[in-house]
Amino acid sequence: MPREVSKYPTELELQILKILWESGPLPVRDVRQALAEREKKRLAHTSVVTTLNNMVAKKYLKRKAQGNAYIFEAKVHRDEVSKGMVGDLVKRVFDGSASALMLNLLADEEFSEAEREELSQLIYTYRQQQQPGEKK
Repeated sequence: MPREVSKYPTELELQILKILWESGPLPVRDVRQALAEREKKRLAHTSVVTTLNNMVAKKYLKRKAQGNAYIFEAKVHRDEVSKGMVGDLVKRVFDGSASALMLNLLADEEFSEAEREELSQLIYTYRQQQQPGEKK
């Protein structure tokens, strides 16, 4: 039985989205070059074209003809994708508990004490901005 298609980008699709979010609309050769430089991925031109066309079909990208080439541009926003992926992670891995996710992050030994403190400060700042009656 075939695997269910994810509604979130694959790892390669996410790498391509990051390139396009940062660099704007690009032709295939520039996407391929950026993957090689930044992600250390040497992919065949046809593989990149196939992936980009699949991303157009999934509505992650839009493409427009420019001369005899296509220019690809992100159609989805970074916030939209990240919120969806984090929400999916919380739901599937942590049974819907955002607190469990936060505790997991805070307990992760890969994070430094400075990063943990930054997380705490971000939560505090977020909560301050959400106080009713305060102007933003």
